[in-house]
Amino acid sequence: MKLIAIPVAAVLLLAGCTAAAPADGRLSVVASTDVYGSIATAIGGKLVDVTSIINDPSQDPHSFEGSARVQLALSKADVVIENGGGYDDFVDTMLAGAGNPAAAILNASDLSGLDEHPGTGQFNEHVWYDFDAMGKLVDKLESTLAGLDPSSAAVFAANAATFHAGLDALSTNVATLKQRVAGDGALVTEPVPLYLLSAAGFVNVTPPAFSQAVEAGTDVAPDVLAQTLKTITDGSAAMLVYNEQTSGPETEAVLKAAKAAPIAVVGVTETLPDGQKDYLGWMQSVIDAISGSLVG
Repeated sequence: MKLIAIPVAAVLLLAGCTAAAPADGRLSVVASTDVYGSIATAIGGKLVDVTSIINDPSQDPHSFEGSARVQLALSKADVVIENGGGYDDFVDTMLAGAGNPAAAILNASDLSGLDEHPGTGQFNEHVWYDFDAMGKLVDKLESTLAGLDPSSAAVFAANAATFHAGLDALSTNVATLKQRVAGDGALVTEPVPLYLLSAAGFVNVTPPAFSQAVEAGTDVAPDVLAQTLKTITDGSAAMLVYNEQTSGPETEAVLKAAKAAPIAVVGVTETLPDGQKDYLGWMQSVIDAISGSLVG
């Protein structure tokens, strides 16, 4: 799913936005979503002031609206974290008019080293579901913060080491899950969780035209919907993983069919769910949900 910026804002989803850099000497970090905001908080701790532009789990990123106030926050940022990969292009657009060439820009997709998915010719921009990619982002964020505040380098390094340990624990849990999955088919409404599902040993059986249409917000052709539903009825799909933040007639039809079959059904999100403030805990909850939905 791509985050879209609309020039005139009716709604501002921005918590703790300040019109100036923190007066207490903390570094100002602006993140496109609270996914990256939570990571910045984990690495920077009390030494950073973090603003997440999108931070409401009920917000559909498709309808994101930019504003002058967001641009103002970007104009005062020491560090900006964006997902990249076409997901949050509004950050670059607004930065161009923010007059802040000194800001360090961290692009998670570029840092990930991930490439187009074989056979599709498309890049899956949902890189926060790839733990190696997030490890690379953490390393870059640590070095960037240390360069801006050398006296606190040891703090940033310690926080990064703790975060890496958490990522390693997640990877270990996924490896354990993979022993149970053994090539089971997974159907997705959008490619949001595919990095995690692939690491867990699932095979994506989703017709590409279905997930591409849902992600783009366009109608799903009847024959494509029929092919998608067939993966449920013929046993190809052992699990449906759907994006809870978007819905439509076609995704509702697939969800209904999955529950009726029944096959395992797991909902995921693109931003932190209600009550969840930390990336590592959120990812563990997704792993737990997938594991708990499996039979045997």
